[in-house]
Amino acid sequence: MVDKIKLYFAPMEGITGLVCRNAYEACFSGTITKYFAPFITATSQKAVSAKELRDILPENNEVQCLVPQILANRADDFIRTAETIVSLGYQEINLNLGCPSRTVVTKKKGAGFLEFPHQVDAFLYDVCDWAQKKGVHFSVKMRLGMYDEDEFWELLSVYNKYPLHELIIHPRLQTDYYIKPVHAGVFPEAEKSSSNPLCYNGDISDEDRLREFAMDNPQQDRVMIGRGFLMHPGMGSGFPAHSEGENIAGGKSDREKLSRDNLWRFHDAVYEGYCEYIQGDKNMLFKMKELWSYMSESFDESDVLVKKSLKQIRKSQSRADYESAIRQLRGVSL
Repeated sequence: MVDKIKLYFAPMEGITGLVCRNAYEACFSGTITKYFAPFITATSQKAVSAKELRDILPENNEVQCLVPQILANRADDFIRTAETIVSLGYQEINLNLGCPSRTVVTKKKGAGFLEFPHQVDAFLYDVCDWAQKKGVHFSVKMRLGMYDEDEFWELLSVYNKYPLHELIIHPRLQTDYYIKPVHAGVFPEAEKSSSNPLCYNGDISDEDRLREFAMDNPQQDRVMIGRGFLMHPGMGSGFPAHSEGENIAGGKSDREKLSRDNLWRFHDAVYEGYCEYIQGDKNMLFKMKELWSYMSESFDESDVLVKKSLKQIRKSQSRADYESAIRQLRGVSL
């Protein structure tokens, strides 16, 4: 079942930029059908920044399909930014209606825009008209609403009025952030009512959950995963769950943890990429420590030596300190 599902790599601000994407594709080529870039904020005051452009320039990305994402609540701002993106050769653009961050929501963007379905309707009318005339695939990534899952059904009736390329549903409310459980019953019901193709996103954090989703949703052919690909690099790739004779830290079963080989292969590719891409140890280590906030989930911190090594990684202030901590962790986690 899993091998029939298209896997999408979710956009994660500050983490899944071009270095991370290129590293993942190099390590697990062909696994990911689409990578979604972290959002570009569209405003009437500024053009797309050089930093934002650098992340999505086709010549900088070595993945088979990249979809830029825009954060906006005004159709004219979205279209202006989208025109820049289309000029680079992109044929699909995604709208972010899911970011739960308060700094975003208070500006009535991301999940905050969902509180105003009539304005979402007017926004989609203009953007879909532009997209159809341009021949651009326009997709939406969204949450259920702000405060109550009943908000979703009014929003779905709005989405159903327009020919979206796909609707990516993260079944949480804005107020749930990433902490509260997903609203599990909404997605199956949405499948029955949506006039647009759906993609599921939310809490598929390991191979077991991916298999479970595939079994429970046999008609669903696409899934978006974010944290899971960072906690368990290679999940769903067909790469072996473990190397023969490998002792997986924590004594977990083979199906619960992908191989250390996969994780270290991915780590090394990202580290090499950041060393080349980012000037200065401080900024480079900040990015690696962000990544370790997810990858550390693959290690058993009840093991004193593992815990000590991870602590040294988090405290490292120089490339030499970091590489020493990594060597120690590799040794104790074999």
